[in-house]
Amino acid sequence: MRLNVQHLNIRSLDTLDSWVEKQIFALGRARQIDEANIRLVRLEDASPAYQVNVHLVTPGPDVYAETRDHTLRAAFAKAMAQLRGQITSRTTKRLQRLKSNIKARRGG
Repeated sequence: MRLNVQHLNIRSLDTLDSWVEKQIFALGRARQIDEANIRLVRLEDASPAYQVNVHLVTPGPDVYAETRDHTLRAAFAKAMAQLRGQITSRTTKRLQRLKSNIKARRGG
């Protein structure tokens, strides 16, 4: 997996980058991720001031999340929750489709 983290008006820190990396790699267990593009933004004149954009390049449809909150950690946590929800939803839909196809083949 290729991981790209872009910081806008936020200082890049090893602890922050490794925390982001750990969170994204944890998602990789649920769905194959070829590339992760993460943008961490601090908007100086906005409230909430922190924005997180995540684009995961995956086989099939890509997964996106965009969130804002008053702290970077909270904004990133919201983005991760969105991503987990999308990944879970797609996995559930795929399994339901497979089950209905099997059931249709059996004639029932």
